[in-house]
Amino acid sequence: MKPTTPAAAPESAAAPSGDAPAAETDTTVPDGAVPAAPGRRGAVLRLLFVAPAVLYMLAFFGYPLVRNVVMSFQHFTPRTYFTGEAPFNGLDNWRGVFGNPLFTDSLWHTLLFTAGSLLGQFVIGLALAVFFSRRFRLSGFVRAVLLLPWLVPMVVSAVVWRKLLDQDTGVLNTFLMDLHLTSSAVPWLSSPDVALLSAVLVNIWIGIPFNMVILYGGLQEIPRDLYEAAALDGAGPWRTFRGLTLPLLRPVVTVVLILGFMSTVKILDLILALTGGGPADSTQTLGTVTYQLSFQQLNFGQGAVVGNILILISAVFAVFYLRANRSDFGQGK
Repeated sequence: MKPTTPAAAPESAAAPSGDAPAAETDTTVPDGAVPAAPGRRGAVLRLLFVAPAVLYMLAFFGYPLVRNVVMSFQHFTPRTYFTGEAPFNGLDNWRGVFGNPLFTDSLWHTLLFTAGSLLGQFVIGLALAVFFSRRFRLSGFVRAVLLLPWLVPMVVSAVVWRKLLDQDTGVLNTFLMDLHLTSSAVPWLSSPDVALLSAVLVNIWIGIPFNMVILYGGLQEIPRDLYEAAALDGAGPWRTFRGLTLPLLRPVVTVVLILGFMSTVKILDLILALTGGGPADSTQTLGTVTYQLSFQQLNFGQGAVVGNILILISAVFAVFYLRANRSDFGQGK
């Protein structure tokens, strides 16, 4: 009888575990993806992409900001442009600004002008946005017409309104007296008691389209199913608006109000073209005071102080905007 030979062991079992070939790693790059650059090369590439934006911000925002802060502590005159001499005078410019009654009045006017403008623009813009959210014939055409005040340059709008609000030849006074709503012409731009209100009304007219467009876009993002569910639950229009529309519209409202504040608090061209800061400085704002000190009185140091105050106010609300934007959108509220 022939001796039996043992059966050959499988190759996978015969091979020692230490000699097993390592599993191959898939190093293929998906279509359209950019392979990550290794180590230092990747960091250099990232810096090269960011460098143009950083240089632009430093050249056109950083340097003027620092220069304006330094100028507020210098005795800077027109002669400085030729001699380069601008000696430091400590806090003299700041004392001069805070001791000037015009600065206190202009700060108060700026707050009234900004608050009145934002309130009127938002309320009317939201009402128009809700109105146009319901489809009807020619709604697109009417919305396009309402955008015209926003598209026209502000100086042009101010000049047109200055003609309309003229006490003697203005169309508005003629219209009011023809309807017997007033017995005499209203001094819209020539009375210290009415001029600031007139400027607020004109700015409201200019800013309504911006508020309407942004809020209308926010309303379109609210699902229609929620309104149908609210109607089935018996909620009326006001309850639906207060309990459904406003909470879901809160992120958009935050953006509209803060951007509106930042553009209104530093307004200059509208006031200059409409009233020039008068009458009797009744429409002077921080923006017009900065212009008056720097380019009319040539007191560049005090003008820089008021400019820094405006920058500080805008920066505070910019930080508030970024925090609100992060909390509303980053957390999905």
